[in-house]
Amino acid sequence: MIKLEDLDRFDAGEHVTPEALLQLGYLRNLNRPIKILGGGEITKPLTVAAHRFTRSAREKIEAAQGRVEEL
Repeated sequence: MIKLEDLDRFDAGEHVTPEALLQLGYLRNLNRPIKILGGGEITKPLTVAAHRFTRSAREKIEAAQGRVEEL
């Protein structure tokens, strides 16, 4: 599970993938589904790819002009 505030390390317009989260140490491996939680705020437009999103995470990403991609 990844909080929105963890995605703030990425640059605006970047595509956040499971592989990118693994490289930054937010994931131990890619064997489990990734869920994005709505904790915190997101201030940049990002395209976030994950298996599941909470409703608040989806709304906050889209409100910041970002996109959600369900895997």
